[in-house]
Amino acid sequence: MTMIFLLLLAVAPAVAIVLFIHLKDKHEPEPLRLLLLGVGCGVLSFFLSLGVGKFLHDFTHIDTSDVVDQLIRAFVFVGLVEEASKFLFLRGILYRFFDEPLDGIVYAVMVAMGFAAAENIVYVVQGGGGTAIIRMFTAVPAHAVFAVIMGFFLGEARVFSTSSGLYHILAIGFATFVHGFYDYFLFISFIPGLWIQAFVGLLIAVVLTHYAIKQRQHDSPFNREEDDDD
Repeated sequence: MTMIFLLLLAVAPAVAIVLFIHLKDKHEPEPLRLLLLGVGCGVLSFFLSLGVGKFLHDFTHIDTSDVVDQLIRAFVFVGLVEEASKFLFLRGILYRFFDEPLDGIVYAVMVAMGFAAAENIVYVVQGGGGTAIIRMFTAVPAHAVFAVIMGFFLGEARVFSTSSGLYHILAIGFATFVHGFYDYFLFISFIPGLWIQAFVGLLIAVVLTHYAIKQRQHDSPFNREEDDDD
């Protein structure tokens, strides 16, 4: 299998999710340059999390067979570090471009897919085509789910100015929790059968994010104008 084909497999799921979310933004689609900026921020956030993660691992010891150590690894070393890295770019650079509720989700997904594509390339180059297929249906969609959660709350904070500080905390807190929950049950796969909890949790989160997207579409000022016209 050629390297070019592997790279295409690595980025294909992220591209598909980017297009899917972009098509959901029907009323006032964000300009391509800003979407690409979001993806670029996601790539940078991956390298930031990689550096922070390496620093943490260098100065701590995590026992791969200890359920408490794996809990710390899942929720702090991975969940919090990765979601905080995405949050920094989303809040610091892209937040000012939110002008309707759905924008929080759109930009959060762009950042997450830049992150996921960069991460996927690393794993797929090392693991090959089998790794690419598995991650196409697991890790990459999972990053999209975490992003929808974060973007939902940031969109609320930015557009409606509703308890902005609280909603910032909820954005990173819930994204980190779902991310950590998903990874934790994968990390303790040495206990037979528990790994399935990761995918049960992910499926529940997918359903919830579907409703989150629908809610933000409904919250659009364009929809409100249409309702007023009726």
